[in-house]
Amino acid sequence: MKTLQVALGKRSYPIYIGQGILENSELYAAHIRGKEVLIVTNETIAPLYLQALENALSDQYRVESVILPDGEQYKTLSVMNRIFDRLLELKFSRQVTLIALGGGVIGDMTGFAAACYQRGVPFIQVPTTLLSQVDSSVGGKTAVNHELGKNMIGAFYQPQCVIADTATLATLEARQLSSGIAEVIKYGLINDAEFFDWLEQHLPALKALDPEALASAIARSCQDKAAIVADDEHERGVRALLNLGHTFGHAIETGTGYGNWLHGEAIAVGMLMAADLSQRLGWLPTETVERIRAILQAADLPVEAPSEMTEQQFMDLMAVDKKVQEGVIRLILLRGIGQAVISDDYEAAQLSATLQAFIR
Repeated sequence: MKTLQVALGKRSYPIYIGQGILENSELYAAHIRGKEVLIVTNETIAPLYLQALENALSDQYRVESVILPDGEQYKTLSVMNRIFDRLLELKFSRQVTLIALGGGVIGDMTGFAAACYQRGVPFIQVPTTLLSQVDSSVGGKTAVNHELGKNMIGAFYQPQCVIADTATLATLEARQLSSGIAEVIKYGLINDAEFFDWLEQHLPALKALDPEALASAIARSCQDKAAIVADDEHERGVRALLNLGHTFGHAIETGTGYGNWLHGEAIAVGMLMAADLSQRLGWLPTETVERIRAILQAADLPVEAPSEMTEQQFMDLMAVDKKVQEGVIRLILLRGIGQAVISDDYEAAQLSATLQAFIR
């Protein structure tokens, strides 16, 4: 097992990464304050791992659960309210600890519910997808979607710990695995060119779920993210770099209807669009853009925008983004592999040309 630390002063916490650690009761015991535990999971994950986690904890705690529907389209305030319903039905106190058992949707909703219930209770992240293990479970971003914008309602709220069991990835569908690999590639593009080189060489091993390759990729991704979060917990500066491809990608997710495109699929296209715009600005050579395209395609990720979306739809949806300041869309662009920058230094015509290039 590997252990990393997210250094946030009093809110610091460990990330445990290993195979078969989901049922390690000692890991949880160090981070559960009271005797009440509510496990939040979904209809896909519950049959696979809920009983095992309940068994691991039931000797020491009163363990209850709530099972939510599975999918990005259910990441809403109304579905999250089921968590509050269950907590109140059980008369759980401020000493309750919530455990998010699932992917990014479950982690985001559980964390936001924990931030709100009785004005804040502890929670633990137990991510079961590659995307959630390398990205959404780390850093304390919690939120739900609105029909007009993704992740626009939420809070910064850090977990007590993250327990990433790589064995759970064996039950992932291939499309979900590729979605997670998109976020792994993102870290190489943002600030870790050496990691990007490693990914080009080890991508076949990741796709084959090689345990050593997975553990290395997850640990490196978490390490890269933890360092950025430690510098800028509330995204007032450098943390925005973690959104490479997300302004374009969130527009795709919202525009096509939540759940039709997986998050990583949309981000893959978004990162390539950011690279294309960077090339138009003279910041990236053509061969670098093609290198990015090649690794995304090798990971079985899309490299074209949805055919049904229009340029105007992109612009309208991108205007509803947390990085917009005074009506100006700030984008995360690239000056090289491992050299992401926050910029609004582009012409409207250049952005338009990028959008048109990706809309077939």
